[in-house]
Amino acid sequence: MHSLALSMLVAAAVLHAVWNFAAKRVGGGGAVFVWWYSVIASVVCLPFAIGELATMQATPHWSWLVAAIGTAVLHIAYGIALQRGYTIGDMSVVYPLARGTGPLLSVIAAVLLFGEHPGLAGLLGALAVVLGVLVISINPSAGGPGLTSVGYGVLTGATIAAYTLWDAHAVNGAGMPPLAYYTAGCVLQSLMLTPHVLANRPEMDRLRRDHRRELWIVGVLSSAAYVLVLYAMRTTPISVVAPVRELSIVLGSLAAWRILGEPNPARRLVGASIVLAGIVGIAAG
Repeated sequence: MHSLALSMLVAAAVLHAVWNFAAKRVGGGGAVFVWWYSVIASVVCLPFAIGELATMQATPHWSWLVAAIGTAVLHIAYGIALQRGYTIGDMSVVYPLARGTGPLLSVIAAVLLFGEHPGLAGLLGALAVVLGVLVISINPSAGGPGLTSVGYGVLTGATIAAYTLWDAHAVNGAGMPPLAYYTAGCVLQSLMLTPHVLANRPEMDRLRRDHRRELWIVGVLSSAAYVLVLYAMRTTPISVVAPVRELSIVLGSLAAWRILGEPNPARRLVGASIVLAGIVGIAAG
């Protein structure tokens, strides 16, 4: 893996953990919360996306619209599932499980659908990442609510795998500039969710009043993290990108323990160490 791509993915992981911590602080909000941070991301990214298109002198194509619609739909599903998980469960369960299920499914699909062939070290590293995620997130003594949290974590992970594969097709197959692609997706997300938001004005006003800071953190940092990953995808196979970006689960789990006071720190530190070993293997592969 190129050092620049690895640096992008590590930076994206840090930003991702921070914005997910902010999202957990909000807790609920559902589709209205997704709308708010999509609007903020659109406003922040639009000038840069226009500049990217002008600099590259790229000619828009109808396939770009299809790509943007696809990523908008997948990200709406992702955002709603994630917020629902955060409403009913611990961040240290939902976040690691979602981020671990995603790369596992992405690597499998990349090998089966795209013919990618990661090296032995890369494959072992990917498996180590998944193992570490499971050690961190699965609590054998969990009751009903815990099982529900796990369910939302897996559902979120499935949407992560879906949009990861879709993104790779958009920026590599369709040749869509990464920042323009991301911005178009955010704009379409906002438009798709607007009717629901207008029907839920009290919730929109509540989020703006009580969680203004968190909305901006999620809107800005999620944009930066995602665009970094899209650029890394242009030079690095999906089977490598998907697991490396999950370094964020280590940071997110530690933050959930140290700041939110969530339980089982010893088990989660062991899991974090396994994940770090997996990251080293992936980078070597």
